[in-house]
Amino acid sequence: MLYREIAELYERLEREPSKLGKTAILASFLKKVPEELLRKVVLLSEGLVYPKYTMLELGVATQLMIRVIAKVAGVSTKEVERVFAETGDLGLTAEKLLKKRKQMTLFRKQLTVEFVFDNLKKIPLETGEGSQERKLNLIAELLASAEPKEARYLVRTVLGELRVGVAEGILRDAIVDAFLVKDGVSKSERERLTELVDYAWNLRGDFGEIAEVAKKEGAEGLKNVKVELGRPIQVMLAEKAESIEQVIKEFGKCAIQIKYDGMRSQVHKKGDRVWVFTRRLENVTEQFPDLVELCRQNLRAEECIVEGEVWAIDPVTRKPLPFQRLSERIHRKYNIEEMMRKIPIQMNLFDIVYLNGEMLFDKPLKERWEILKSIVNEVPGSFCLAEQLVTDDVKKAEEFYQYSLSLGQEGIMMKNLNSPYVFGRHVGHMYKIKPTLETLDLVIIGATWGTGKRAGWLSSFILGCRDPDTGKFLECGMMGTGIKEKKTRPEDVTFEELTQMLKPLIEFEKGTEVRIRPKVVVSVDYQEIQKSPNYPSGFALRFPRFIALRPDKSPDEADTIDRIRYLYDLQKRKK
Repeated sequence: MLYREIAELYERLEREPSKLGKTAILASFLKKVPEELLRKVVLLSEGLVYPKYTMLELGVATQLMIRVIAKVAGVSTKEVERVFAETGDLGLTAEKLLKKRKQMTLFRKQLTVEFVFDNLKKIPLETGEGSQERKLNLIAELLASAEPKEARYLVRTVLGELRVGVAEGILRDAIVDAFLVKDGVSKSERERLTELVDYAWNLRGDFGEIAEVAKKEGAEGLKNVKVELGRPIQVMLAEKAESIEQVIKEFGKCAIQIKYDGMRSQVHKKGDRVWVFTRRLENVTEQFPDLVELCRQNLRAEECIVEGEVWAIDPVTRKPLPFQRLSERIHRKYNIEEMMRKIPIQMNLFDIVYLNGEMLFDKPLKERWEILKSIVNEVPGSFCLAEQLVTDDVKKAEEFYQYSLSLGQEGIMMKNLNSPYVFGRHVGHMYKIKPTLETLDLVIIGATWGTGKRAGWLSSFILGCRDPDTGKFLECGMMGTGIKEKKTRPEDVTFEELTQMLKPLIEFEKGTEVRIRPKVVVSVDYQEIQKSPNYPSGFALRFPRFIALRPDKSPDEADTIDRIRYLYDLQKRKK
């Protein structure tokens, strides 16, 4: 299959504004894909070559891509930057410059899907000395054989900026339409088939694999999809509730647990082998050897998948430390032993979804809790069950909430005792209650270079909320406070640190303003939310202040425009 066919698919998807239209285009295309290429084509339709859970990303630095385009187009990097300033899109820049290419490369290879996919797969694996040049050559080899339109989408794919609107819901529905539904199918049957694809993807995390199963084995094959130890599953997420009374009115008697200020952790155990994943499915096993050992010794099961919260504790007082301290360990690659001593941890477990070959998703929470209790050997101060109160008494629930806050934790989780384990965020299963001042998790999508004392640092940061319909990030405020010029406490984040983190993500600069690839999630508070015609979101945070980096969250988990709209309406009602 020629890559040109994929590029034409991208172009049709990019031009089609409606979700239903995009689904129909993609489903029609998938039907025609040869079976041996289906997995690759599905991943490419998402702009990926590795499933997200692997954490292997193609995204390369903008400056490297500018060098590649210059090399292949036979122009200077200055010329590439000039055209980029006009287009604001390196994909369009490559297309424009390659149209002017005077001489085609001799011995051009035919740009097939296999050739493109194999070259792209090598990019994230290139590390160490000389890796940048090897990446450059892999990309250049593709662009040298590409037609201008193909170059547009190759560049965007490599940068992690495909943006043709194929969100997970569209891809799921396209798989249903391509391989599962028949003419005249009822609405309820379509919904059942959609739920089957959803279910299988939540367990395996790879739409390419799910498409293969759907095509080869149909609905029965999807029903038989099982968890694979060592491969993370999607997690159940909580809604935010206005009040304890509201939740008890909905649930009646419910399980109330402390909401620990830490890292949501999914632990897989198979014999002596243990894996640890964050809520964004990032494998952090190597960063937490102390947690691995605790799980190995104190989970009395040959095989299991359990969930809990890992939080940092002061090595002297044993009291909770802010999440920001724990985040120092999440991406740490060196001096792991030293960090274990400086920032010890405690694990509090709250759920189990798999035990010795049996998946427990359909069992109600009250049963899963009893199963969890039966396999956990508690070690006070290190490895424990979450503190829990079961009640329908509002006063007792309020007292437990205050008790949680007095311990330095975030609040409480309120859980429906009869709820199965439901992937993702759904009303009626689980709520979180936190103090009234509602922080938001937003993505940094731009900044300006500082002056004076802050010269050389990015200083004012543009915040973006997620539009769930388009997957884009909409500006909703500019943050400059809460970040430190000098580090006075270990949990402080400085302008210099944030600048170093964001510099590789700079996509475009114009004067002192920069556009940043949406990747870094931060928690912010604010004085209030205002309506604003100046921001694409239609809202502006008044005096947003940096609270913490959230390396445990992906941009897909950032708060949405719907959440901001809800908080704005809530704020109006309280005035």
